[in-house]
Amino acid sequence: MSNKIQAIRGMNDVLPDESPLWEFFEDTVREVFRCYGYRNIRTPIVERTELFVRGVGEVTDIVEKEMYSFTDAMNGDELSLRPEGTAPTVRAVLEHNLLYNGPQRLWYSGPLFRHERPQKGRYRQYHTFGAEVLGLPGPDVDIELLVMARRIWKALGIDGVQLQINTIGSSAERRVFRAQLVSYFESHLPLLDEDATRRLQTNPLRILDSKNPAMQNMIEAAPRLMDTLGETSRANFEAVQSGLRDAGIAYTVNPRLVRGLDYYNLTVFEWVSDRLGAQSAICSGGRYDGLFEQLGGKPTPGCGFGIGVERALLLLEEGKMPSRKPPDAYIAHHGDGAAQFAMRAAEALRDRDYAVVLDCSGASFKSQMKKADGSGARYAIIIGADEVAAQQLSIKPLRETAEQTRCTIDGAAALMINTVDSKRG
Repeated sequence: MSNKIQAIRGMNDVLPDESPLWEFFEDTVREVFRCYGYRNIRTPIVERTELFVRGVGEVTDIVEKEMYSFTDAMNGDELSLRPEGTAPTVRAVLEHNLLYNGPQRLWYSGPLFRHERPQKGRYRQYHTFGAEVLGLPGPDVDIELLVMARRIWKALGIDGVQLQINTIGSSAERRVFRAQLVSYFESHLPLLDEDATRRLQTNPLRILDSKNPAMQNMIEAAPRLMDTLGETSRANFEAVQSGLRDAGIAYTVNPRLVRGLDYYNLTVFEWVSDRLGAQSAICSGGRYDGLFEQLGGKPTPGCGFGIGVERALLLLEEGKMPSRKPPDAYIAHHGDGAAQFAMRAAEALRDRDYAVVLDCSGASFKSQMKKADGSGARYAIIIGADEVAAQQLSIKPLRETAEQTRCTIDGAAALMINTVDSKRG
């Protein structure tokens, strides 16, 4: 007896009945990106580990605990499955000199990988749709990205998503704040949990984002980054807020929103929903003006966001889920020469842009007709010995009361044009 091989925990199959919802999401988001002038870029799933150590940050949770990393057995290179999409995009832009003729608006999609504890909406292989604006300073670009995200929620029919924003200033301002924060938390060491203790000397800002209920009062009383910001950072943040008010986008300033990646500066944001439990964010992003330098390029502004596809799909209401599109016709055949003629007929109708399922089961004619009805097709096309001899098709409507007719392939296409095409439209 052999054991069945199952998928890796946290890496899930998307089955045919689920795919229409994914396709609806993907088509919708791609169309919104197109309307804003964003172009597609596709980067490899595997990158050099150094890219994420330098870009994301050596002491971040992603690099320390969550990356799927390995040594290439052929040449000894240290490689990782990509845990996020921004650093690979910037790497590609630098490598191919895409900014030579001006700023770029880019979007990408695909799987990302993090070795986290799988839970609803958060998996070890998950999918993202990201948008990046490279070479343009804020705050107008920050606002455009948030306005575009709102349009995506509207196009998808997702309601009740709230925007949270914050500013984390410049790297110099964060260094000053970091020292204040470490001093404060050191004075409350007994209250820190294991994660906070580990982060204290490496990434203390992430303690502010802790969800541990026992630490909330202590965190609430901690120093605030906003109090250490200079005039330039404050003015930038006020300009972002002004733009959001002008665009009619409601938002909340969340001073504890810091994001977990080292490359962020100034504006950071999350779109969240209270329908997702602890994993409430469906879209996160911000500005990363220092990332190009970290990866060996010249100082270049950048800003972007990533949408967690699985989390977004959880918010799509059942009533708005697209139904599976049935084929236009299902071909049932029996008798000598019928299979060959059926294949030619199916291809001829597909040449005319019809979706046709050809029965290849070898089952009885009665069984084939049951499958035709179950497929949802508007027509069953029947091919037997008489049809083969006449080189014609018998067409039986399945969804309306009408007589079965026999005609040529061209005649079948003409008959279907007045019914199938009208339903498509």
